[in-house]
Amino acid sequence: MVIQHHSSALPAPAVSAAYPMAKPGYGKRSAPGQQPRTRDDFALLPTRERYVAGFVDHLPDGAAMSVKQLAKQLPLYGQQAISTALKALSVAGHLRRVRCAVGAGDETRWVFRTFWSRTARDNEWWTTYLATETAARSAGSTPPAPAPAAAAVPQQRTASEATPDPAHAPEPPAPATTLTARTAPPAARPAALSPAYLALAELGRKDIRLALSADDCASLEPQAAEWLARGVTTDYLIAALTAGLPAQVDCPPRFVRRRLTDKIPPQLPTTPSPSPSVDTPAPRLLMECTDCGRPGQPEALPDGLCRPCRAAHSAGGRPSPDPTEIAAVKARMANLRDLLKAP
Repeated sequence: MVIQHHSSALPAPAVSAAYPMAKPGYGKRSAPGQQPRTRDDFALLPTRERYVAGFVDHLPDGAAMSVKQLAKQLPLYGQQAISTALKALSVAGHLRRVRCAVGAGDETRWVFRTFWSRTARDNEWWTTYLATETAARSAGSTPPAPAPAAAAVPQQRTASEATPDPAHAPEPPAPATTLTARTAPPAARPAALSPAYLALAELGRKDIRLALSADDCASLEPQAAEWLARGVTTDYLIAALTAGLPAQVDCPPRFVRRRLTDKIPPQLPTTPSPSPSVDTPAPRLLMECTDCGRPGQPEALPDGLCRPCRAAHSAGGRPSPDPTEIAAVKARMANLRDLLKAP
């Protein structure tokens, strides 16, 4: 049960102008779509977590987010307490730690970032956002894919099919006298299926709750094609549509149509980026456990924690001591040392 702690709130210290910034590409990075800052932000968090969250929220993008640096700026808590507070903020949906490999061969290096959101987000939102971030980085490292041709879309007629040339139009058939002439077979569906259609058809294989018929795939294909036109891959499209499904889906076509509308990724810039070396692989983005740093895919780290750390957090731990209690314990320990030193 979450309890508000208005009376025991500790005002977060002001961010010093000399607070260290991380190297370019590292450090804090704010997530989009956050609510405006108010005095009631983080009101449902415990005192320590609210104290740390208020400080982190006021840090600029690119600020160092290591436990050691935060502990230097927050004298009330040590590194262990700061680490525990960051883990709680990850579970509450305010932050995720990620790592991205850049470069190739011996030049490969890992870039570490901490995505921060003042507005608490659920696991599904973080998974979709990080997948979009990965797609955006991949699109930035390669030229944008050309728009799909009209002939690649199933059941779509080209202009030549819709309005045949009168000079080459076939003559009207003579009155048929045989059954074969009267019953010409219908035009067959084009053999080439678009990537959007194939991705929709693959949903039922990934999860039976989203099984679609051929007509459903053809109806939803324009919306799925719009996703691919924005630079995402078919793997990302499938992952976004199948993530966080309810226990039962009553109408798969309507459910998929709603997700295609509500979760469509943002439009990527149309200006092409400089093409990198052919040997440079596309950047890889991995989330890492907020507690132990173990890397993994976002869907494998719910709440930003790996399975062992999540189990330890769910089991509960001892509450963090109050700063006044820490000072009292230190004073008693000092008295004991003086007594032991006395002759």
